[in-house]
Amino acid sequence: MKYVIALAALLLLPTTLVGQKTSALQDMVKTEQAFSKTAEDKNTRDAFMEFIADDGLLFRPGAVNGKKWMLEHPVPPSDKKPLLAWQPAFAGMAAAGDLGFTTGPWEFKNDIKDEQPSGYGHFVTMWKKQANGAWRFVLDLGISHPQSGGPQKLWQPPVVATKATHKSVDVASTKESLMLRDKAFSDAGVSQGLVKAFLEFASPDVRLYRSDHLPYVGRTAAEQALTTAKGNFVWIPIGSDVSQSGDLGYTHGTYEVTDATKTVIERGSYVRIWKDEGGWKVIMDVTSPLPK
Repeated sequence: MKYVIALAALLLLPTTLVGQKTSALQDMVKTEQAFSKTAEDKNTRDAFMEFIADDGLLFRPGAVNGKKWMLEHPVPPSDKKPLLAWQPAFAGMAAAGDLGFTTGPWEFKNDIKDEQPSGYGHFVTMWKKQANGAWRFVLDLGISHPQSGGPQKLWQPPVVATKATHKSVDVASTKESLMLRDKAFSDAGVSQGLVKAFLEFASPDVRLYRSDHLPYVGRTAAEQALTTAKGNFVWIPIGSDVSQSGDLGYTHGTYEVTDATKTVIERGSYVRIWKDEGGWKVIMDVTSPLPK
């Protein structure tokens, strides 16, 4: 999301192992901040090429391999230096310290010398620790909205006292169960309606990201936003991943919205971040509609 904008013009999750886990969360946040600083010092494309995982996904508009897409779509020559600035303001980490997410406000200037930004929004980035111990992002998506989402300032996540151990899970089977959970959400939306299904599957502290609006935080705010949504939604999951501890994961896919005549009125991509709260619950839900 951050990169395409530049080209074009939570509550902390529980952690464990105080030393390792808190360090993993802070290291991830620092990596996101270094990512943003690299975009300022160099340019957005170089920053993305440096910090994206080899299998990392961007949405252009559907999910694509980010490195391959950027190599095939070089930045056009310009006498200006566009600036995409962003800062994490909220983050979460799995108990295993191997998978986490960051989110916060972004703003875009057509040229770094411009006084005022020409665009605003919020980003959502999934980060995964690589075999060499480095954090690289595996998925990046976001929304645009007409007003500032907050100041661009460095944020330090708080330290939380936690338990000393975590269990490990079979990642392959847990990924499959999360995909089935995502599909069950879609099926419930068809049979019960969007709002009722969302309330059943969402965490109390869920964050809902929809274009042209600041994020909705909490089930009450999300419910009010979804009540006004028009049409019937169908979600088709494409991929997923989970932490080794099985307490944090994400799904992504495509969606369609049809009206009473079954005419498609909107389609796009979505990302959901899930947390195990005695069962998988959505803690973040982001949609990115295709241009009409």
